[in-house]
Amino acid sequence: MPLASDTILTRPLGLRDEATARTAGWRAVLRPRVLAAALLGAAAIALVAFLATGDDPLAGEPYAVATIEMRAPSAPVPEPAVPARPDPASRSAGEVERASGVAVSRPDGTSAPDSVVIRVPGAGPVQLKPAPDPRLAERGRYGSLPKIGPDGARPLDVYARPEAAGLERGGAVAGRIALVVSGLGIGQAATQDAVQRLPPAVTLAFAPYGADVTRAAARAREAGHEVMVQAPMEPFDYPDNDPGPQTLLVGSKPAENLDRLAFVLTRVPGAVGVMNFMGARLTGEATALDPVLREIGSRGLGFLDDGTSPRSLAREVGRKAKVPVARAEIVVDAVPRPEAIDRELARLEEAARKSGFALGSATALPLSIDRIARWARDLEARGILLVPASRALRSAS
Repeated sequence: MPLASDTILTRPLGLRDEATARTAGWRAVLRPRVLAAALLGAAAIALVAFLATGDDPLAGEPYAVATIEMRAPSAPVPEPAVPARPDPASRSAGEVERASGVAVSRPDGTSAPDSVVIRVPGAGPVQLKPAPDPRLAERGRYGSLPKIGPDGARPLDVYARPEAAGLERGGAVAGRIALVVSGLGIGQAATQDAVQRLPPAVTLAFAPYGADVTRAAARAREAGHEVMVQAPMEPFDYPDNDPGPQTLLVGSKPAENLDRLAFVLTRVPGAVGVMNFMGARLTGEATALDPVLREIGSRGLGFLDDGTSPRSLAREVGRKAKVPVARAEIVVDAVPRPEAIDRELARLEEAARKSGFALGSATALPLSIDRIARWARDLEARGILLVPASRALRSAS
């Protein structure tokens, strides 16, 4: 550490020597001048920098200059080619046949013709005639009643479902079956199930008491089903077993039974005929049955006996009165069990093979609808054609 000078050590406190005083004085004089010069220099530098960068958008930030060359755009990459779909009108008949899955048999040595449209007969839905037809209707006490037209046209013929000429896939017809399912129009679920699940060629018979029976029958016809109306008739155990308030009774006067029949006929426009609802006693009494069948025939309708009563005289009385009457040969759900129904359906099929035609009946039980729908799925594959029940009635005319 350097020692202090003697002058400092020997001078009285609070006094400075002459040299120190002179140095301090010069410092006092020079300090403001130096500061002013420094400030002036800084201002000059800032001014120069501003003048140099006044037009620079980057405000003096460093930058570089690069040369950009314009090149021709590169050729676009071609998209993969999509094979054009052939115009259907330009395809050959053979190509159309293979695409549609329709097998066409031709004589040996012949080929497909130039035509490209293949029509399969019977492939489209069957449309029934609108009902009621004004020519075939008249006003009655309870509503519109069917009648024979001025030209002799019968509701039985006009409202009938057109019958298919043969099997859709070709081949010989081994037999024809008409099947009527009755008791519809009362339970909405059962009615809808029958209309949707059963083949359109199955005829549906409606009881007259359902609140929506008229519209239900119309929906069935729209789906292609031929329809009938059921007339409540007296059973042997009446009134313990009561078919309803409009029951035709053995002890009633003919005019009273015909009035009740008129109510029944107004309930299902477009019906091809009448089917009994119970009625074992009435159908077994020729005197009571005769005026009923004559009225049905005079209105251009037929009568179908459901086959449940072995005492029925409907066919005999109808034959004498010249009224179209048919009777079901087999009641497929007389025993409402799956195996019993399947057995009776097989019997119906065998009867059709032997005689060419068979008529069966069933009720609208959920089990019956299910078994019939299953049975009918591959019926045509076995050579059996379903036909409407009007076939049996018209052949009896």
